[in-house]
Amino acid sequence: MKDFGLIADGDKILIGLSGGKDSLLLTELLGERMKIYKPRFSLIAAHIKLKNIAYNSDEQYLRDFCGRYDIPFIYRELSFESKEDTKQKSPCFICSWTRRKELFRIAEEENCNKIALGHHQDDILETLLMNLTFQGAFGSMPPLLKMNKFDMTIIRPMALITEKESSIVAEERAYRKQNRLCPYESDSHRFDMKNLLLELESKNPHVRQSLWNSMMNVQQDYLPQKLK
Repeated sequence: MKDFGLIADGDKILIGLSGGKDSLLLTELLGERMKIYKPRFSLIAAHIKLKNIAYNSDEQYLRDFCGRYDIPFIYRELSFESKEDTKQKSPCFICSWTRRKELFRIAEEENCNKIALGHHQDDILETLLMNLTFQGAFGSMPPLLKMNKFDMTIIRPMALITEKESSIVAEERAYRKQNRLCPYESDSHRFDMKNLLLELESKNPHVRQSLWNSMMNVQQDYLPQKLK
């Protein structure tokens, strides 16, 4: 939070609470952090249910979970726009963007200036590999992102937490698992990048830290530069 300046006094933050272990951990971490005097900020959590995707969350469990930290809870139901053109956009992208648009809408309604998402370090590294492999771009999901098209800032407070660490905490806390039955999950590029990251780690146990450091150590003098 200090290194990347994620939270400041007076922030009103909307948590994207999917119901998975990572978003539950994010809610717990921010709920506990909110009790500390500085910086002073407030929280709201929102869960977005897509009715035609097989992801059955326990609304009451999520509501009660937020109640432990006096975090107001918002529940919305939407339909997945499966008729959109999926030739260039994967179902995962469309599903994610549908949820994201609703999060922006809720944030505006509730006068929030930031949205907190539960992406951990593995998510960020997998996105880096996906962009390199499929987009031909060196970029990922930064811990703090000020949106250009919206007056909103995205923060990822769990950017330095690994998926393994998140899983350990989830087991210790006995987070309730949601019924996740997405038909596209195992077919996504992210699933492939997860396996690639494991393969790279078998060759270099420190590859995750190396990849993370590479995003803050871009040596432009040693990269191709087109003449203007």
